[in-house]
Amino acid sequence: MQSARDHITGSIPAADRAAPGGRAGRPRSARIDTAVLDATFALLGEVGYVRLTLEEVARRAGTTKPAIYRRWPTRQRLVLAALARHLGEVNVPDTGCTMCDLGECLSLFLDAFRQMPPGVLGPLLAESAAEPELHAQFMTSLFDPPRAAVEQTLSRAVARGDLRADLDLALTVDMIASLVHYRVLFGHAPTDDAEIERAVETLLRGIATDYPSLLARSLAHPEHD
Repeated sequence: MQSARDHITGSIPAADRAAPGGRAGRPRSARIDTAVLDATFALLGEVGYVRLTLEEVARRAGTTKPAIYRRWPTRQRLVLAALARHLGEVNVPDTGCTMCDLGECLSLFLDAFRQMPPGVLGPLLAESAAEPELHAQFMTSLFDPPRAAVEQTLSRAVARGDLRADLDLALTVDMIASLVHYRVLFGHAPTDDAEIERAVETLLRGIATDYPSLLARSLAHPEHD
């Protein structure tokens, strides 16, 4: 998955802009990029999003606030880049077993957000909501990759004839994702492997062309040995 930091633009404090005359500054250091993102993610786990300061990120990373601003013009964009880097690429399972793949996709979805430090997504989403560009980056960086994995799995299942041909993919993805989003954002209940299995079974009973056949194929799959 391409990192959010590759597309971050915005105003930079005057003190941090390139010198007049069009002279380019020093090339960006990949070492500093990595150090800042690692420090940001570590501090999110230690102090949370609300108490995160760029001063402490700079101190922990061994750099300066101007160096951070040259890369990420706001704290929100820095945090998005750090979270996106930590999530990495979402790999789509493709075993030919619809129940197995859908369960694995839901687990990937959940694992992606289990990796997030607690108390970060809610306030970050709230701050991003008022700025369309920032909200779009929030979705592209954090929510779209696991959603795309689920949609690809459903599309393959439709092509195999396991799911109804008239299935509304976007709506079905939202129904699957809502379980993860709701519980991650509100934290009112855990979502363990058994519950993921129940969620997949409940969903497939409504959208499968032949649910008993899917169940039998799943039970015969090597993962259940």
